Amino acid sequence: MTKHRIGIIGGTGLYNIEGFTSQQWVKVKTPFGNPSDALLTGKLAGRDVVFLPRHGRGHRILPSELNHRANIWAMKKLGVQWIISVSAVGSLQEKYRPCDIVVIDQFLDRTKQSTNHTFFGRGIVAHVAFAAPISEELRKIFVRTAKAAKARFHDGGTYVCMEGPAFSTRAESLANHRAGYDVIGMTNLGEAKCAREAEIAYATLAMATDYDCWKEEEHVTLEMVIANLHRNADTAKKIVAQIVAQIPAEPNWKAHSALNHAFLTDKKNWPKNTVAELKPILAKYL
Repeated sequence: MTKHRIGIIGGTGLYNIEGFTSQQWVKVKTPFGNPSDALLTGKLAGRDVVFLPRHGRGHRILPSELNHRANIWAMKKLGVQWIISVSAVGSLQEKYRPCDIVVIDQFLDRTKQSTNHTFFGRGIVAHVAFAAPISEELRKIFVRTAKAAKARFHDGGTYVCMEGPAFSTRAESLANHRAGYDVIGMTNLGEAKCAREAEIAYATLAMATDYDCWKEEEHVTLEMVIANLHRNADTAKKIVAQIVAQIPAEPNWKAHSALNHAFLTDKKNWPKNTVAELKPILAKYL
């Protein structure tokens, strides 16, 4: 029987979390190409976990080059049922200071990657509900843990997902700021969409590194971002293990049955090749 594992997607340094034991790098081949890197399996807080460095070890992959389908397929293949995403973001509002955590609950898509953010097509049509794109059960654990750790955090917020790799223009940043959106990043929407289709509960710790460029007295520099990335990684390491310890043993949240009423194509018409590609995701429906 496949273990119910907890996935962690984040920066390379996160696999140095204290207490992450029995580590083993595992290469996973997927029908969608290569994941960002090998995946690191092990034990943390008494649970089986799988860590993936989002941009590869050494940070070699641009946000727009991320293969979300391969990353999430590989996680599903290894038995992942929950994903803790740790992600750097720019702040779009004064109240979110650099090094604050925003436990987001919504996304706004400003990418052009929608066909790369779904497993379906190729003869199988499915539409998952995505009104609430973050697993609320997992998000509540994040909030509770951040509060207990006395971290600077904010409960809820909208993540604007842009492509990059350049940061926003001032006009774009001001538009997002004036619209009342909360943070901006380049990576999480594709992960969240693919995770929902894979029936994995997904939530994000959005770690602010800067004020984007809507704030005229602030200028985003790579040096500033990197310095705050390191500070944020230290904070994340302190709370991720505590989050892992609170996740239930059995996957029975709403996200874990996201495909129940999603299929428009009758199962008898599902192409064999597509079914074979999606076997880890479709297994309980076959």
